[in-house]
Amino acid sequence: PLIDSIRARGDTIVPLSELAGLTRAEVMPPLPPASAATRLAELALFGLLGLTELGLYWVFFLAVMLGIARLAWILALAVVQRARSRPAAGGFAPAVSVVVPAFKEEKVIVSTIRSLLAQEYAGELEIVVVDDGSPDGTYEAAHAAFGDHDQVRVHRKPNGGKASALNYGIARAAGEIVVCLDADTVFEPGTLRELVAPLANPRVGAVAGNAKVGNRINLVTRWQAVEYVTSQNLDRRAFSLLDCITVVPGAVGAWRKELVLACGGFSDDTLAEDQDLTLTIRRRGSAIAYADRAIGWTEAPDTLRTLARQRFRWSFGTLQCAWKHRDVLFRPRYGSLGFVAMPNVWIFQLLLTAISPVADLMFLWSLVSIWLVKAEHGATYALTNLEHVLAYYAVFLLVDWLAAAAAFLMEPDEDAGLTWLIVLQRFAYRQVMYAVVVRAFLVAIRGRIVGWGKLERKATVKLEGRRAGRRADAVGV
Repeated sequence: PLIDSIRARGDTIVPLSELAGLTRAEVMPPLPPASAATRLAELALFGLLGLTELGLYWVFFLAVMLGIARLAWILALAVVQRARSRPAAGGFAPAVSVVVPAFKEEKVIVSTIRSLLAQEYAGELEIVVVDDGSPDGTYEAAHAAFGDHDQVRVHRKPNGGKASALNYGIARAAGEIVVCLDADTVFEPGTLRELVAPLANPRVGAVAGNAKVGNRINLVTRWQAVEYVTSQNLDRRAFSLLDCITVVPGAVGAWRKELVLACGGFSDDTLAEDQDLTLTIRRRGSAIAYADRAIGWTEAPDTLRTLARQRFRWSFGTLQCAWKHRDVLFRPRYGSLGFVAMPNVWIFQLLLTAISPVADLMFLWSLVSIWLVKAEHGATYALTNLEHVLAYYAVFLLVDWLAAAAAFLMEPDEDAGLTWLIVLQRFAYRQVMYAVVVRAFLVAIRGRIVGWGKLERKATVKLEGRRAGRRADAVGV
């Protein structure tokens, strides 16, 4: 239309070369062959970069959408579970044996046993401590303090690993219910009663308790306290409704002794012996319950380095269990375990976590792109793009925070003020979690053998009696 209007006025439009008195060949000389090859390479490179950026965008977009959908679903199930949750009723109090495997636990073993003897439990209770060949004074400390106590049995065996120590203790346990806990864990007075109560239902084969971080002494341990509430225990609430809990935590869990023996006890096939046994019991048709009022305060790693060591062991053990029980996937005979729980392990705990660094890379690339836009087109365009990127990321953080707030509201005795740490988690803690899962995959691909490892105990757990509306004095754990 513009050219037509110019011609309609009687003006003539001519090439610039004609005005300059030059030929077309002089104005547009042919490119040499080398230049054409360079141009082709540049087009291919920029095309590849564009496709890569587009691919990363869709991976990021789908991961975010899946994550938000899963979070909404988990929260809905957890709310229903919390509404149905009731304190343990009296009357069911079978004989219970608490098995405490211990290796290099000299600093904490006495206080752990003391918390068990303080349990408000009406039935018969015995405590079986198994020192797994500790090179320190674990056995001597336990034997000196409780060797003459009629409810405590202290054993020593050659070092064979945690699964070996658990099986040794179970074989010597007299109770029909076996409660297992890590030697760095302290029970609240009502924990044993709450933990055993779901086993009144004969269909229930094991019960997962509510593990919490008891040494909230710095940013790293507080981050873990948030994670325990918003991730681990929130998932257990949701999956308990669907009868597909995949882990009864080693820190606080109860098992039917006859069922554990029928399964061959704890296996040392993986680094996650508690998850392995949980899956084995669930595969046999028994239900796994969750007791949210059965609280165990555990000692968490207090540095990013020791946290990475612990979580690598957990991630590698989870990968081992997922592979060992891979035949459960999408098998109708296993119900929700095969169609919900195991896909959740593979997709959300392993695969998406392994590719989650893509999200961080996308964010960083967005910032680089904005800088490039500013250099090319000025601050106005760059500012608009920056606002969009920050808005998306703010929504992402807001969804995380809202989920954390909802999880903390379901546990009224928790410190909801910790939820603000969700924002900081995105910039340090999450990267550690991503790294250990990626490393677990790489180690598995290379076929390396991984040992259990041992974290140094620092005796920093505090038994916090929040359920009774009080804060107890710190115990010497």
